[in-house]
Amino acid sequence: MQKLSALSLLFAATGLAQAATQTVDCGRLLDVKGGKWLERVSVVVENGSVKSVGPMTQGADHIDLSKHSCMPGFIDMHVHLTGETQKQVDALRESISFDPADLAYRSVIYADRTLKAGFTTVRDLGAADGLNVSLKRAIATGAIPGPRMFTAGKSIATTGGHADPTNNYSRRFTRALGTPGPEDGVVNSPEEGRQAVRARYKEGADLIKVTATGGVLSQARSGQNSQYTEDELRAIISTARDYGFRVAAHAHGNEGIKRAVRAGIDSVEHGTMMDEETIGLMKKHGTWYVPTISAGRFVADKAKEADYYSPLVRPKAAAIGPQIQATFGRAYKAGVKIAFGTDAGVFPHGENAREFAYMVEAGMPPLEAIRSATLGAAALLDQEKRLGSIEPGYAADIIAVSGDPLRDVTILQQVQFVMKDGVVYKKP
Repeated sequence: MQKLSALSLLFAATGLAQAATQTVDCGRLLDVKGGKWLERVSVVVENGSVKSVGPMTQGADHIDLSKHSCMPGFIDMHVHLTGETQKQVDALRESISFDPADLAYRSVIYADRTLKAGFTTVRDLGAADGLNVSLKRAIATGAIPGPRMFTAGKSIATTGGHADPTNNYSRRFTRALGTPGPEDGVVNSPEEGRQAVRARYKEGADLIKVTATGGVLSQARSGQNSQYTEDELRAIISTARDYGFRVAAHAHGNEGIKRAVRAGIDSVEHGTMMDEETIGLMKKHGTWYVPTISAGRFVADKAKEADYYSPLVRPKAAAIGPQIQATFGRAYKAGVKIAFGTDAGVFPHGENAREFAYMVEAGMPPLEAIRSATLGAAALLDQEKRLGSIEPGYAADIIAVSGDPLRDVTILQQVQFVMKDGVVYKKP
């Protein structure tokens, strides 16, 4: 009995106690599919799912959000929950002194912060040592609070490419660490690409991520050079399809984006330097675009600080970061499919909702920005019958704010209520 009582206290402390049936009374509820507010609505939640949506009842045991605006929980399609931005000297110190367990414990804070910001689902696009897979499992079992996670495990790179874990290490360090291969997410041929996909399947990933071009924050000279042949990309993507995986491509440079799109990639992350031809190619292939404007804005600002990034990174951050918002605006106006994503971890976790304001600044109406973080993101996850809307049969992921975010989208940066799977994690 003592053990049972202790377990009950733990669940209560972490917000995991869940009533079988509960009613959420919303002053208004955003129908994301219809694009309109529904006034004075009661959402009945049963065993973690939405049972019904109808006129407000205000029962005795209801959750009173009658003065709030309710929406589906948001989905961020590009995060890195196992790390967070810091000065180069601190990052270097951690790389030689921290164990994976140290990073895992700290990621618990990042997961909680993200959830309480209103993001009930995330797609984690790369971490070393299987940390994002382990974090996903811990959240799914209720051990810790956090958003529902879909993970890529370790990103797949080429030797020296973005996400090669030995980039710019000394020869002494490189010899000590050994040469990374497909198991470590580093490939140099179509066959090794296939091996890396299978390794991700073995480690428990939900999707595949490739780094199709150079990256801003990797310790390498170029942030935009193409880093795969098209044959290598096709081998990875075709193997991923065999294993039921979608494939996301980190890509800044235009040629690398085109190669990934032609090879059949599902989503392009960042897409900084895509031109009109590439935008047309993405429309033709139905490729999703995950813009990550927040990351671009953050690194561009930090590039102004002399000691924040290394000498290799700083010029890339200054050159590439400022371009993403304008690229997003062109892609949206051209009709490319948009799924909300921020690259949180490149900037502090929990500030994900800033992306909405940046999207609106670039020409996307607030409703469409919200749809990109609900309906669009759910479609890219193949979860459109479970996530991204508040209707019967969907997961009971409900958030609430004060005011009307369709008039002032910055309101989404002050989420006051969060429910995920029928469990309340934040109250007004």
